[in-house]
Amino acid sequence: MNEPIARLRSLRSVELRTTACAASTDFYSEVWGLRVVEQGTDAAWLRGTGEQHHALQLTAADRNGLGRITFAVGTPAEVDAAARRLELRGLAILAGPGPTDTVGGGYGVSFVDLEGRVVELLADALAVPKLGRDDAVPVGVTHVVLNTVDIDAAVEFYRDVLGMRVSDWSEHQMAFLRCNADHHSIAFNQARWTSVNHVAYEMPTVDHFMRGIGRLRHHGVLPLWGPGKHGPGDNTFSYFADPAGLVCEYTSGIAQVDEDRWLCKVWRRVPELSDLWGTAGPPSKQVREHMAGIADPSAFERFPALVSGAVGR
Repeated sequence: MNEPIARLRSLRSVELRTTACAASTDFYSEVWGLRVVEQGTDAAWLRGTGEQHHALQLTAADRNGLGRITFAVGTPAEVDAAARRLELRGLAILAGPGPTDTVGGGYGVSFVDLEGRVVELLADALAVPKLGRDDAVPVGVTHVVLNTVDIDAAVEFYRDVLGMRVSDWSEHQMAFLRCNADHHSIAFNQARWTSVNHVAYEMPTVDHFMRGIGRLRHHGVLPLWGPGKHGPGDNTFSYFADPAGLVCEYTSGIAQVDEDRWLCKVWRRVPELSDLWGTAGPPSKQVREHMAGIADPSAFERFPALVSGAVGR
């Protein structure tokens, strides 16, 4: 087996393609708790209280979908090495390696996974000063759950190519993958089509988590599911829909993995393990429909000349 193309430090940011860019920008900045750092006519970049220049990019589109997942790597030299390993594997490079022309800067390389998702590896991106953590607002993005038509192939790709480790399974329906001590930064959900399931934002404590939910209720925004606490990952959860219908989650207290002691296990998919607190009840048909989204061809449609015949060789 080839060595992974790079050592991932963390999940930096997520780009969502949205049918309600302006309304969603208002939602994430005025209600959800992020702050706009850059804004154009058809895109916006929003930060949390952490050091990342932005946690979320919203890009106007004809239909909802995933634009890009960005992981932090250590140095530009690691980006160059990753690009060489991508070429050896026959995986399509969309941009780089080199300085990026995107908001937030940095030195990166972008490629496409088996189902057309754009993955970016980025070093030397702009940082911003940390903000105070007294307010009940997110630190940044902490994980993304992705719907996949082949969970085994998706897991193997992210393990083999990106060096991620499987922390746990939820039967053969979900797999939770980590790139650092956090229990998961990516999770895959077996589904009928490829799409983004939801994006989760870290709240510093359970108190921040609950006060954030309270702020949303004050704005008339009620949870689709939650609050509760998951078994896999041991994290709190409360899921909401943004103006485009994409699902966003407040979470806190994600399990921390000791690499030398952690044992991956398979969790049963039963209500008492989906929600350890027993406060949320089973997920409703409505939340399942929002999390399913719509089929998203992503890069296969947006960059056909670049990816034709190259992905998965």
